[in-house]
Amino acid sequence: MTSLGLAGATAGPRLVARRLVVAIVAVAVVAGVLALIAHLLQGSATPAPPARNPFGTGLREAAPEPTGFGAFILAVQSQYYRQLTAAVQAMKQDGAAFWSLVAIGFAYGVFHAAGPGHGKGVISGYIVASGRSLKRGVGLSFAAALVQALVAIALIAVLALALNATARSINETARLVELASFAAVALMGAVVLWRKAGRFVAIGLPQTGTASCDDDCGHVHIPPPEALDRMRDWREMAGIALAAGIRPCSGALIVLVFALSQGLFAAGVAATLAMALGTALTTGALAALAVFAKALALRLAGGRGLTGARIVGGLEVLAGAFVLVLGLALLAGLWAGAAPS
Repeated sequence: MTSLGLAGATAGPRLVARRLVVAIVAVAVVAGVLALIAHLLQGSATPAPPARNPFGTGLREAAPEPTGFGAFILAVQSQYYRQLTAAVQAMKQDGAAFWSLVAIGFAYGVFHAAGPGHGKGVISGYIVASGRSLKRGVGLSFAAALVQALVAIALIAVLALALNATARSINETARLVELASFAAVALMGAVVLWRKAGRFVAIGLPQTGTASCDDDCGHVHIPPPEALDRMRDWREMAGIALAAGIRPCSGALIVLVFALSQGLFAAGVAATLAMALGTALTTGALAALAVFAKALALRLAGGRGLTGARIVGGLEVLAGAFVLVLGLALLAGLWAGAAPS
């Protein structure tokens, strides 16, 4: 074995070890910062979990503080619940109330996406970690919102309409979907973190390559790195859209169940799609902020020199760690909520 080959053989395990250390440190930093923020925001008070909804179906949303801005969020959300159900009832007497239902659903989607929830955090974290463009960031937001609406519609259509399931059965199924969503978030975060940690430790290292040959050399050629990156990026984006959107919105479940009870399931579907549009617009705006924030960080880092590459690379590693920690925290919260008191 030549000295060059020996150096490459020993550098491989060393790079993997450095990659693992970078990933572990990033997770520790992100987890510590989030824990500190949660401690400062929470203080000594223990927030009471918000009520599920008046009809006993749906998922418990992230619980904000029951005072101050958190109380405002809970109050407005409850008001939207009442307005949605009132609009469905009004449709039984006046078909023109359909447009009021759609408008309320859209407004709820805008407000709901601005409140607590994991979807916007997953999408924004992925955009910062993967360097997505503004166009793809907005597209990812719309895809996740559409998935969320379709999951809610399918859940109620299959369980309540086709199988005549009870509210308890719907809740149990929704909880399994929620578990799958949080696990997918953690998995995608781990994948993105590991890839970004590998790129971070490779910054500044000499690039090695092999001698080039033409198409008639008789060797088996794999696609170029750019093509492989594009295929991998599309798979990751599809996974992020599913992870962020597979957990159905509680407001959508409420309006669908109530509309079904009034014999107006199609109106509930329309309101759910309007919610998805409002959610997508708000989440897309937050995704745009993530894109601009990363561009600003790159500019402040002095462009794309070695120092700038390391700063932006570190930011991408931390963003990937954020997605992983968020998924693990959601899983832990779900497990704690299911544990007997």
